[in-house]
Amino acid sequence: MQRITVICVGKLGQDFLQKGCAEYAKRLGGFCELKIVELPEELIREKSAGEAQIRRALEKEGERILAALPKNAAPVALCIEGKLCSSEELAGFLQEQAVFGRGETAFIIGSSHGLADAVKQRAVLRLSMSRMTFPHQLARLMLFEQLYRAMSINAGAKYHK
Repeated sequence: MQRITVICVGKLGQDFLQKGCAEYAKRLGGFCELKIVELPEELIREKSAGEAQIRRALEKEGERILAALPKNAAPVALCIEGKLCSSEELAGFLQEQAVFGRGETAFIIGSSHGLADAVKQRAVLRLSMSRMTFPHQLARLMLFEQLYRAMSINAGAKYHK
């Protein structure tokens, strides 16, 4: 069974996000071994934060992300400058990883300030969900739904239309 790890910086706050992610995590259980790793977000004083402070915070978060990355996993960084792809293309990527890849794929969602360059450089794929900006907590729910859709496509299930 394919293994997928989702590494997230920050915890889900709103109840509806928690319930949505729990529902898709349950559904994904039929297709893959899903592991969710939540890492702490660096505290940044928003009003007085300069570029250097944000960069340092991202570097600290990046160190924790890289330390949490499963050893043989293919890292996928979710970032706005990443590649836009369809649900079918994501399904194809996951299929390739399952057949020819490392056996595990790790999707990485950064904090509200994004991801450290070191994390992006390690990624085998930089993936953008949209050119629009979404809260990183909502991105987790969107990712879970798209993972479920991709797994459904690969299994020939009727979920994807």
